[in-house]
Amino acid sequence: MISKIIFIFSILLLFTSCSSEYDKRMKISTTGWVGYTPLYYIKAKGWLEPLNIRLLSVSSLAENMYIYQAGNSDAFTGTQYEYGVLHQDSKNLVPIMMFDRSNGGDIVMSNFSLKELQETDIQIDAYLELDSINNNVLKDFVKRYHLQKKNINYINRDQVLIKELKATAKPTIIVTYIPYNLSLENQGFRELASTKGTLDLLVVDSMFTKVEFLNEHKKQFIELKKLIDKSVRVLKTNPKGFYETIKPYIEEMDYEEFISSLNDIIWINENISQELNKRMTQANFPIRDLLHYEN
Repeated sequence: MISKIIFIFSILLLFTSCSSEYDKRMKISTTGWVGYTPLYYIKAKGWLEPLNIRLLSVSSLAENMYIYQAGNSDAFTGTQYEYGVLHQDSKNLVPIMMFDRSNGGDIVMSNFSLKELQETDIQIDAYLELDSINNNVLKDFVKRYHLQKKNINYINRDQVLIKELKATAKPTIIVTYIPYNLSLENQGFRELASTKGTLDLLVVDSMFTKVEFLNEHKKQFIELKKLIDKSVRVLKTNPKGFYETIKPYIEEMDYEEFISSLNDIIWINENISQELNKRMTQANFPIRDLLHYEN
């Protein structure tokens, strides 16, 4: 893990040293999660340049967290899990805008059925991003389906590597999220549980930064918030046009798969229900610094 982090940091430092003027842009790092596609739409439309914002795309939730932790991005997208990890050492880290709530987008897959997993005496390989919400998803799954006494071999991989796994005779559990589940389905794995009903876990996606940075760049963030909300409205009214615009950034999904994946999230960028507010508060997820604006 340490060598991987050092490698990531070295590459980023080399890349970002290419242009001092380019470095002056605000840097926001994100992943390929479907809930963050409004950011890619904004990028593809060229709307980030006037805001002096640069978008960094990474392959995993954990990598995204490490990049921010190393100071190579000014804000990052993630779930309440990554927020909780970084908030332990950075008490001024806050969520500033919401994207979505997972409603089936976080998935547990396997080459075995639930009954076969519960009955097997063979060691079970479990692939996941350990330093991410994947960890909580797996814990919830293991508890819910009474697998605590099983011999589980936890294997840390990012999703780009996990999606290449092929089903074998050995019992295997995979914690993943859309769109990476699509490749795994083609390689013999089937969904056993997800955040749509079968798991109790709350998973929300937000953008995070430090309070001081938010205050210093509030106008930029408010303008970005406007564009994110505009992008989500475009997605809802013209999904085909939205897809064609972001297609280069989500090459794994065709149009039908993209539309299907939208059923696995609930947009909360503009409206957060009282019930969700309550659950986020209970999960120590603060909402006081969330940005709002008048249309």
